[in-house]
Amino acid sequence: MEVIPAIDLLDGACVRLRQGDYGQVTRFSDDPVAMARQWQQLGAQRLHLVDLDGARRGEPSNDATIKAIASTVEIPVQLGGGVRSVERAKDLLACGVDRVILGTAALENPQLVRRLAQAHPGRIAVGIDARNGLVATRGWLHQSPMEAIGLAASLDGSGVVVIISTDIATDGAMEGPNLAALQAMARASTIPVVASGGVANLADVQALQALRPPLAGVIIGRALYDGRVALPAALQIVAGESS
Repeated sequence: MEVIPAIDLLDGACVRLRQGDYGQVTRFSDDPVAMARQWQQLGAQRLHLVDLDGARRGEPSNDATIKAIASTVEIPVQLGGGVRSVERAKDLLACGVDRVILGTAALENPQLVRRLAQAHPGRIAVGIDARNGLVATRGWLHQSPMEAIGLAASLDGSGVVVIISTDIATDGAMEGPNLAALQAMARASTIPVVASGGVANLADVQALQALRPPLAGVIIGRALYDGRVALPAALQIVAGESS
């Protein structure tokens, strides 16, 4: 199971939102590139970037920072937030992003996801963000009637490399991940699932690794920035469990 540090970009800074609320922003660094280098130095094998401005407005807003991170670190970088067209996905892949994550488009334009996944094997992921089991889109500002596990099941055979599953109620709340929802997501699709949101301590990392079917990874944000989880310790847990 990969342990993946998150870098959420808002107005060029590294921030975290609480439960997707743009009114509850904690600013952690004005130098996201330096943060990326730090996570790499501490052992990260992949970084998870989110363009929060892009997610909210559907337009690229942090491309200079994204390109700087991708060109600075040697580990793969995945990015989501506002990717709703073929052109936008191609631009990101061309500037060094290893995986592009589609969220809103997976619900509103599933053929776009399949087209991109087939054109770029292994480089297209889908983020499924759920509130009370239902998919939320457009930076979590819109609520749909589609069940998250239903959307996950519909992606089978699409060529999507991974599903990133976020429970909005736990994201940034430091109250632990929604284990039941994650297990249901992992069972709903044959596509590997990465957990995102809620990790508050190393025990949460252990609990996620114990889930069956096994998860492909866990994205950690606030707990790393607050110092509640040390990345080397989390990596050591995962290595110990898997050896």
